[in-house]
Amino acid sequence: MKKIIKSLFAAATILLVAQSCEAQKVVVNREVDTTNDGKMLLGTQTKSQLLKEPYSSWYTKEHDQYTLDEATVAQLKKEKLNSYNITLVMGTWCEDSHHEVPRLMKLLETLKYPEQKLNIIAVNRKKESPSGEEGIYNIQRVPTIIVQKYGKEIGRIVETPKTFYVEKDLLEIIKKDNSSIKDLFK
Repeated sequence: MKKIIKSLFAAATILLVAQSCEAQKVVVNREVDTTNDGKMLLGTQTKSQLLKEPYSSWYTKEHDQYTLDEATVAQLKKEKLNSYNITLVMGTWCEDSHHEVPRLMKLLETLKYPEQKLNIIAVNRKKESPSGEEGIYNIQRVPTIIVQKYGKEIGRIVETPKTFYVEKDLLEIIKKDNSSIKDLFK
């Protein structure tokens, strides 16, 4: 009898969780108008939002002027950056985001990186989004670029790349991950 009751309770719990997940809809491309910062993107975003005003004024200029390091791009292709997931947490109010986000996007476009593997989360000055999508990442500064493999973080770039090139920092992260995998088989 106890087993039957436990089974019924487990089934009811699963049903309630499934229903609550269906009820929660993810708002994509949320934009708010603030008193101090004007228009601001918040929460889950698509790249297309950055191509709209007022964001395109800084995005397009930086994107078009940035020159990628072609040797590093070739290495990123060889190291298969496309097999990793990337989460970008950014602020449309943030000058560092104005520089680094267009550069990252230009790199990803060049690599033909799958858009479905890129998760863009826009936050306010408190580093928060309305639905809390950023919560699991412990964001202290933006932009933060998080590289993941099989759901596990393998590295991140916080605010500005150490090498001053987003592609070089990403290559360092990928190479470190690939060398640790090779070490397992020695």
